[in-house]
Amino acid sequence: MTEVTAAPATAPVSPAATARLLAEAARAVDAPDLVLAVSRNGVRTVHTGGSAEPGPVPRELMAYELGSASKPYAGLLLARLVAQGRVRYEDRAADLLAPGFPVHPAVRRITLRHLLTHTSGLPGLPADFYPQAVPRWSTDPYGGYPADRVVRSFLRARPRHRPGTRWRYSNFAVSVLGHTLAAATGTPWEVLLHQQVLAPLGLDATRVRPGPDGTDAVGHRRDGTPVPALDTGGFTAAGAVRATPLDLLTFLEAHTGGAADSPTDSSLATALTEVTRPVLRRGLRHAHTHTLTWFQHPTPYGPVLFHAGATLGQQAFLGFRPGTGLAVAATATRRVHRADTFVATAYGLLAETR
Repeated sequence: MTEVTAAPATAPVSPAATARLLAEAARAVDAPDLVLAVSRNGVRTVHTGGSAEPGPVPRELMAYELGSASKPYAGLLLARLVAQGRVRYEDRAADLLAPGFPVHPAVRRITLRHLLTHTSGLPGLPADFYPQAVPRWSTDPYGGYPADRVVRSFLRARPRHRPGTRWRYSNFAVSVLGHTLAAATGTPWEVLLHQQVLAPLGLDATRVRPGPDGTDAVGHRRDGTPVPALDTGGFTAAGAVRATPLDLLTFLEAHTGGAADSPTDSSLATALTEVTRPVLRRGLRHAHTHTLTWFQHPTPYGPVLFHAGATLGQQAFLGFRPGTGLAVAATATRRVHRADTFVATAYGLLAETR
């Protein structure tokens, strides 16, 4: 187990106290590899551990699968393209993706905002996804469903609800957003994400494909058996990002304004502000608040914005408190299960610490 800390003279909470907090939190999580990382105004404390023997590459320098925690990257990309005037939130996806193609009237009304905010009326995954996925559900459910099939499924979809009227979490919708932005800009998604988000923020250890041998964390089933690297097929925008915990902190620091080198590009600065603004409420008495890309909860210390993700053998948590400089990133290499404590532990570091 290792602890890597950095301490400024003006830190409101000492690095030693933060290190103790992370070490205590880590005891609640059972995983072969675990990283808990906190940034306070750009000053970082990183705790690594787990039940597996450490490898030659330090855990905080390994790239972890983010799963659905990839979606804030897609949201920031959309917000920046809007700030640049290249697309609009109210642009209709079908018109950008396949101009003139006959689609269901409800599909015609689906906008980029609907896709990103899970209000498109689309299901979580296409209806024809499951027959090909079920036989390999625990090994490779997405790899056999390529990008062109995602697009075709969207163009022939029959949304269950009128766009903009109900919230339903949808990997399908965010994946369609990715393909739509690629079509609108004439740039492949991976290239577009790198140009507009990763490179400007200095996220050199973030990617959407496995890296060189030995640089990617290995996921595990609940029983500890290793699982292969995730292939997201045509669902790249919804869940393909891989990043080191240190890069995750860099990404979050850009949102909090806590890093010394906050973005100076006006469109990126505008986008970072836009994705933290609440845009919808849902649930009983509208208790649940969402921004374009983040879940938002109230806490005694102010609102927290966060997103979690899971793949076949890994988990990730990203969160921050706007305007405070506090950010939390966490990764673990064990598949989520019913009694899992990972997300609750990471969330507690964000919401319950001053």
